[in-house]
Amino acid sequence: MRFKPTGYTPFMLMAQTCALLGFACYAVVLTTLQDEWQLSNLQSGLIASAFFFGYMLMVPLATALTDRLDAKKVYLVGGLSATCGLLGMGLFAYNFWTALIFMALNGAGLAGTYMPGLKILSDRIKTGELTRHIAFYTAFFGIGTGFSYLCSGWILNALGWRYVFGLIALGPFTAFLIVLLFIPALAHEKWHGPIQIRLRDIFPVDKWRLVLQDKTASGFIFGYTAHSIELFASRSWIVAFFGFCALVSGEPFLLTATTLAGVINFFGVPSSILGNEIAIKMGRQRWICFVMLSSAVFGVSLALATGQSWWFIIALAVGHTMFIMADSATLTAGLVVSAQENIKGAAMGLHSLMGFGGGLLGPAIFGFVLDLTGSRASQISWVWAYAAVVIWGVFFVIYERRSGWMSKSPVRNQ
Repeated sequence: MRFKPTGYTPFMLMAQTCALLGFACYAVVLTTLQDEWQLSNLQSGLIASAFFFGYMLMVPLATALTDRLDAKKVYLVGGLSATCGLLGMGLFAYNFWTALIFMALNGAGLAGTYMPGLKILSDRIKTGELTRHIAFYTAFFGIGTGFSYLCSGWILNALGWRYVFGLIALGPFTAFLIVLLFIPALAHEKWHGPIQIRLRDIFPVDKWRLVLQDKTASGFIFGYTAHSIELFASRSWIVAFFGFCALVSGEPFLLTATTLAGVINFFGVPSSILGNEIAIKMGRQRWICFVMLSSAVFGVSLALATGQSWWFIIALAVGHTMFIMADSATLTAGLVVSAQENIKGAAMGLHSLMGFGGGLLGPAIFGFVLDLTGSRASQISWVWAYAAVVIWGVFFVIYERRSGWMSKSPVRNQ
């Protein structure tokens, strides 16, 4: 793979990393707030889901605006929104309901940075390697979330949970400064005159219908939804799971739970990039289906491994993370190159909306199953919770094989 990110890509990769520093703050402090605020597992999961709810509320507007004006402007607003959400959690949150509000604001801020950041690249890069730029950008999601776990864990241990949110707020603000100072405006604005955004612009149902009628594009979108249920549920609960494993085994882990979660997330970065390269060679659909089935196996195996040696649990967690992320860039790049040009912005918006809709469902499903089957102090509850989020990838593979998506010609060499 001979590819070096050049031009605007390094700046967007740095901005992406900074903007995502607030992603895992709540996952790191979940058990702390659960004890301090006397939350159920379902309530804890719903606070994590509120982040994705805010994302879903904002992403249709954010992506609609990128079809009208320079995505840089949308990105700047998103960076400030995420900063305000994190500061609100650190300064003002005191119970379940206030946490829902500020986590939703944080999620809305990410909606203003993640897909608009991708649009910044696609508007400025006109070479044949666009999908590789996209693969790097998507893979750096793992870099940002990995540092989010690490930094949040260090701050929590040193200063307490409120400082986690307060100090991490510097991350999206730094992303705001990077894009403001280092990404030039488009030479020709897309829209001239006053911008009038109507409801059908925010929710372009007619365009979404066209996207969904394209069997290839809709396959990537549905796959991304199933992928996101598993991905975001795992990331929201992984620190609590490691804490449970340490308690059951009675054997101290090599690193703290938050540090482990951060380090393991980094394995997803090369997995996502290399996964896209493999998919180009063997076909995106075939690779996606193989990865989803493998990820499901690793997820359930990880839950069953509680009580085993820490090195075995970590090995399974690394494998699970790598397989979760191995189709991430492939799903997004496949959608971008398969969507028709006149509805590409709407397709990216629907892709992100449904993907983070999976993120909204995943953590809540996980917490609900923990409550339904016992508690987070029971091994069988963790097994059922992991099974409840990995099964969607299996359902997707079964459905898509029957619907003939696998037989479509894969998009290659892009």
